[in-house]
Amino acid sequence: MTVRGTVNKIGILLICVAATAFLVWEMELSYAVPAAILGAIGGFIVALVTIFKASWARYTAPVYALLEGLFLGGLSRYFNDLVPGLPPLALIFTFCILGVMAIVYRAGIIKATQKFKMAVIGATFGIAVAYGAILVFRLFGMESIALSDMGFIGIGIGLFIVVVAALNLVIDFDMIEQGVAQGAPAHMEWFGAFGILLTLVWLYVEVIRLAWTIATILDS
Repeated sequence: MTVRGTVNKIGILLICVAATAFLVWEMELSYAVPAAILGAIGGFIVALVTIFKASWARYTAPVYALLEGLFLGGLSRYFNDLVPGLPPLALIFTFCILGVMAIVYRAGIIKATQKFKMAVIGATFGIAVAYGAILVFRLFGMESIALSDMGFIGIGIGLFIVVVAALNLVIDFDMIEQGVAQGAPAHMEWFGAFGILLTLVWLYVEVIRLAWTIATILDS
């Protein structure tokens, strides 16, 4: 496992995402939304397989990237209909955050200590539980409160989630660095790239949700 090899794999996965995302982006919304749902469900399943079988990452990571492209393409198409130009802006912010976090990590400003990892993982787990609860409420026909309905408190919650997602990148960077230092096998380059993409997908979704929340509140 090498840093250069992992970076190359990240590039391959991003190309896969962009390819299917562009295809869905060009679809009518009535087709883009089902494609996004298919990508989200399929991507979730493949992500679980990859997490528990890291040695399969060279095969599952590209499949995950293609499926997430469907999801992100449909999601972006939907939000662009609500607020034209919002998805490109969210994409720029996402990659800016990636660049800033990479610089901060390399400069040693934020170190992936054990306490840091536990705090970020704990916050991430709490957010996942909240998402799960909201999903259950909706499945049983109960309305959940949207962040856009909570005013500036909703913006604050959205910012917190974006920060947690961004901090997960530090854990991803550390995992790659530790893997290289310990002489991990070559397939871990794919797993490291998968970890970065997994976090980037979450980060983009949260950035675009936050941007839409702000736009909705300002428009009201």
